[in-house]
Amino acid sequence: MNAKPMIFSGIQPSGKLHIGNYLGAIKQFVPLQDTYDAIFGIVDLHAMTQLYDKEEMSERIINAAVNYLACGLDPDKATLMLQSGVSEHAELAWILSTVTPLPWIQRVPTFKEKAKNQPDNVNMGLFNYPVLMAADILLYKSVAVPVGEDQRPHLELTREIARAFNQRFGSFFPEPEEIIKGGKDARVMGLDGKRRMSKSLDNCIYLDDDAETIYEKVTRQGVTDPARVRKSDPGNPDICNMFTWHTFFSDERTQKECAQQCRDAEFGCMDCKAVLVRNIVQTLEPIQERQKELLEDLDKVRDIISEGTERARKIAREAMKEVREITGMTYLD
Repeated sequence: MNAKPMIFSGIQPSGKLHIGNYLGAIKQFVPLQDTYDAIFGIVDLHAMTQLYDKEEMSERIINAAVNYLACGLDPDKATLMLQSGVSEHAELAWILSTVTPLPWIQRVPTFKEKAKNQPDNVNMGLFNYPVLMAADILLYKSVAVPVGEDQRPHLELTREIARAFNQRFGSFFPEPEEIIKGGKDARVMGLDGKRRMSKSLDNCIYLDDDAETIYEKVTRQGVTDPARVRKSDPGNPDICNMFTWHTFFSDERTQKECAQQCRDAEFGCMDCKAVLVRNIVQTLEPIQERQKELLEDLDKVRDIISEGTERARKIAREAMKEVREITGMTYLD
């Protein structure tokens, strides 16, 4: 493992995951474990910036781990760890905050967006969120980070923070490069076709939804070409959100056939949705089977998290020992 370059990526334990999480994140992360020493974090410290039921947090953490594993993370290739189990994340975040000018944080869009979404809980954690994210990445001296288009400001800030630290204390942290999470998969619009898929907006399909639920959601909520009223009206797949979903779940031949039949008014929107549902169900079937297996053996899941967290802790301890040395925080050593 150590011979490979290191990367870090995290996902919040925010409850059930939907197909947007899968397409835009986990599906993109899994192939990286073959070429990188990949650490995948369940970042529960980040999740604390939102109001949550503390009794449910353990369940959410297990759920996140199950989904990571069900979607293809291999604990023999990669490390699955829990952020709060490695206290060095928080320690490094504080140290990095001392070299991060306030205007750098103010220009990152995350705080304004999150504050808007939770106006009754605008806390300092929301503001300092990008610095903790930088600590997550830099703690493992990650050389690259898989990011979507909307996360690029965070990575650029991480690079600036690493540069500021290095200029003040000496070269130590690498400036991680970006691994773009494949074009079309980076942004998955919800069933409404207006906003990104989100649990809070109730416009998503969950990874554990059964076939009947998926059919009901797609047929009732899935927005198609707004100009097409009747089946006999020619449609425009280029502006149809449900056809965009075909690009995620259907092969090229099916995409071409659906597009042509839509334009020629040979295929109604319900016909197109029926094909889409079939392909979504087929895509999720192996994931759901693996979910069931893992949920029947939660001791194994807990062991994977514990072992991964211990490995991450060892790496983090060594890194922080060096950070303390170069910053002069060694009085008690």
